[in-house]
Formats: sequence, C-alpha cells, structure tokens
Amino acid sequence: MRVILIVLLTVVFCLSAYGQQSLREGSTAPEFMAPAMNGQVFDLNQLHGKVVVVTFWSTRCAICHSEIPKLNKLADKYRDKGVVFLALTTDNESKVDAYLKSNPFNFNILPNSFGIVLQYADRDRQGNIDIGFPAHFLVNQNGQIEMKDSGWDKTPELESKIARLVSQGSNSTGTAGQR
Repeated sequence: MRVILIVLLTVVFCLSAYGQQSLREGSTAPEFMAPAMNGQVFDLNQLHGKVVVVTFWSTRCAICHSEIPKLNKLADKYRDKGVVFLALTTDNESKVDAYLKSNPFNFNILPNSFGIVLQYADRDRQGNIDIGFPAHFLVNQNGQIEMKDSGWDKTPELESKIARLVSQGSNSTGTAGQR
C-alpha cells in the first residue's frame, strides 16, 4: 500500500510540474523559423547578436489593435539599432491582409504561427494553453528572454528594456550574442 501511495504522489507531482512549466525571464527563448508576409524567412537562431521583440497578436484582439501604433513607433525608433520586431499571429495571410488595409504594421508579420504560440505559451495544470494577447517576449542578444508580459500598455516597460539592451550591446567588445 505504501508503494502505491508513493507512486501515486510521484505521478501527481510530475503532472503538476508539467502543467506549470513556462518560459521565464532568463531562460533561453524557444527557437523557430517562419516566413513573414513579405516572404522573408526569420530564424530566431540567426538573429543572435540582435535584440528581438516577439509579439503574439490577433486580428480579433481589441487590445492588440490599440497597441499597434505604439509598437510601430518603437519599431521605427529602433529600426537601425540592431532590434528586430516580429509580430506572430495564428491568423492566415488573407485575414492579415484584410486587417492591414486599415491597421498598418511597421514591422514583420509572421502569419500561421500557431506552432510557435505553443512553444511560448504557458500551460495550466491540465496542460491547456494559457497566453494573453498581445503577448510580448523580449529576447536579448544572447537568445535569452529579458521580458515576458502580456496585455495592455506594456510599451513603456518594453521600450525601457530595449534601450538598456541596445546600450549594453553597443558597449560590448563584439562577443555579445555569440553562443
């Protein structure tokens, strides 16, 4: 009976730990490769040495709609400073095309990114996907997550952390971002 209880408790603790697994600040960002709307393929592994802003969004997300202009300003500000902005959505190209007619993006949109959402999303105790839109992941020059946040008005914190990373990168001896 005692052995059965120990085995049962071990299984419960393992399942509980699995359900709570999530990316944390300081952990390595999951790598991915995906095409953007313009046909350019982005490989996170090839972006080492750059700061990368990964934003998950949806055409149906009202908060995303209000955040796009703020993110566009950030993308414009850091365009020539080694920062790459990627907007990943589970929506397909035709939905995104229709959305872009009245809501321009100033950075790279990667449609059909459900598989990547699965890599980045938290999981609840039952293993269900738990991610709010927009969700922002700031990846440093070494491929580690510097910031993970979601929801409304995260742009000021995002900008502050981008500025710090860009400043650190410009002060390095050329080895930042290499594995």
